[in-house]
Amino acid sequence: MTKPESKMKPKKTTARKVLVTTIHRGVFFGALTEKNGNAVVLENARCAIYWATTYGFLELAKVGPNSKSKIGATAPRIELFDVTSISDVTPAAANAWESFSEK
Repeated sequence: MTKPESKMKPKKTTARKVLVTTIHRGVFFGALTEKNGNAVVLENARCAIYWATTYGFLELAKVGPNSKSKIGATAPRIELFDVTSISDVTPAAANAWESFSEK
């Protein structure tokens, strides 16, 4: 993972399931494998195109997407820049994200 202005060495992490937001209003789920400043690498990642939660976007970390949400296809690996938050997800939420049907 490289970003021109970053001189920090990427930190490999033990993959954990997370919800990531970016300054560009992106909301992503995946397994966090690297972090370098405000940049991260997610594996088996999905993007929330829109979600119908009652309690805000962090509900996606607690219970996952529901049937009224639209979730993008799975990408094997993505690099995200300008990260604003990284939230751990519950096992139930991870299951909901991973089993969400691509319609």
